[in-house]
Amino acid sequence: MSDSPRDRFRAGLRIGAGFAAASFLLSVSFGAVTQAQGWGVVVPIVCSAVVFSGSAQFALVASLSTGGLGTAVAAAAMINSRFLPMGVAVAGDLRGGRLRRAFEGQAVVDASWAAAHLGGGRFDRLLMFGATVVQWPAWVAGTALGVVLAPDSALQHTLGLDVLAPALFVALLLDELRKDRANRLPAALGAVLAAGLIAFLPTGLALIGAGAAALLGLRGGKGATA
Repeated sequence: MSDSPRDRFRAGLRIGAGFAAASFLLSVSFGAVTQAQGWGVVVPIVCSAVVFSGSAQFALVASLSTGGLGTAVAAAAMINSRFLPMGVAVAGDLRGGRLRRAFEGQAVVDASWAAAHLGGGRFDRLLMFGATVVQWPAWVAGTALGVVLAPDSALQHTLGLDVLAPALFVALLLDELRKDRANRLPAALGAVLAAGLIAFLPTGLALIGAGAAALLGLRGGKGATA
């Protein structure tokens, strides 16, 4: 890119601001739900600061309400396993030794990762950093507000907060399809798998199974470079 490193980071900040607003609202509902389940004040805030994953955290809450701690942790870990292939994809664009690359890899979150994708398997690391650095404090602050105010957990349905995350992922998906037509087949297959698996499996497991469609993209990428 012709832009300077500072311009690319600032572009990430601008893009991340919109994601941060959505994250803040969603995390308020997370904080509220944890209070309804008796998590206390400190645990949900620490959870948001360390885990920083809406899908995993809501899966943790849902699993704890119906099962044991082991089941809840396993469900959250399986959902967050998507970061393994995402991290592998962006690894070639990170810089420095192992420790620095591991630190930079903490910026790999769904929205930032997708926004930083340049196509052809390349990523703008500075844009990704900028997009993530504004989302994390918004997520933690929203959780704290939800914990302190403890609004009725049904408020997320009243305000439509429960559709924020799906709408965000749909927007990211459409952007990826626009960038590269090769993504269309994996996206279509993933949608079919998710729709089929949801009838037999919990939501999180169905989504993980649908992620197998991404292997088509990996196979296609290898074929293109062979």
